[in-house]
Amino acid sequence: MSQAQLALPGVVTETQAEWVWSEDSAEEMDVPDFVHETVMRAEVVAALAPAAGLYVDATVGGGGHTEAILEASPDAKVIAFDRDDQALDAARARLARFGDRVRLVKTPFGRVGDALSELGVENVAGLCADLGVSSPQLDDAARGMSFRREGPIDMRMDPSDGETALELIARLTDEDLANVIFEYGDERRSRRIARSVKRALSDNQLHTTLDLRRAIVRAVGPVRVGGVDPATRTFQALRIAVNAELDELSSLLGSLPEVLAPGGVAAILSFHSLEDRLVKRAFQQREQWEPLTKKPLVATEEESTGNPRARSAKLRAARRLEP
Repeated sequence: MSQAQLALPGVVTETQAEWVWSEDSAEEMDVPDFVHETVMRAEVVAALAPAAGLYVDATVGGGGHTEAILEASPDAKVIAFDRDDQALDAARARLARFGDRVRLVKTPFGRVGDALSELGVENVAGLCADLGVSSPQLDDAARGMSFRREGPIDMRMDPSDGETALELIARLTDEDLANVIFEYGDERRSRRIARSVKRALSDNQLHTTLDLRRAIVRAVGPVRVGGVDPATRTFQALRIAVNAELDELSSLLGSLPEVLAPGGVAAILSFHSLEDRLVKRAFQQREQWEPLTKKPLVATEEESTGNPRARSAKLRAARRLEP
């Protein structure tokens, strides 16, 4: 089935992707407590230039980019993916007014290509992905992604699947943990931090995110005035490892030539150098891609002032060439 032929009817259950759209009206829904400010909304839509056809939002989050695509073209449809049930609930409520023009699917963004194949979709007109961690995920202490709020050392995007950050710490050797912290966090003091964290675990002093931060501070000292918190890089590294974020991104990038129809556009927002490097390398394959941005676009000063988490965003877009 091509992207032009796809209808978005009733619930599909005979696939590994879980379709989560409900026919409930917006009035019957309780809007979930998942308030997330969409980053570079206008720039993403400008890159995709939505028209009649089927689009993919690989990381729907609160639904902002999907909403913008559907508003930009009354003839566009979107299949939107996420592995976070809370995000899907919020997007379902936000996007209810678009009816059958949108479908929500629970699956990691690295499986988007497989999920589309399972659903009989040959290709799509465009795809966007926002690789950032949402504000609700960071701000929810129960997720364990913040070193400023006490919660379990979890860090999973999907709290129902996979090992937690604490289980990862327990499984890895000191050396392997140090390598994770260095590779994914660019933390030069990774060996000292790994030893301190493992020592806290063996001493039964590692139960919450604040325990983890204390172990890091014991290794490298407290934050300097005006400096970045010493736990920042380690928390980032553990979150990336727990969620296999770079592997997911590599899988998504590898599937794009099959997912996108010739002439289709991919627009990807990254938030740290490891992600941006992977996207840049993929789009440099000139036999497959026409880059639409010589350098990554960044948020305007106005947006960065209103939403500080947009400051690190980088948007790269490219058009799929004829094979």
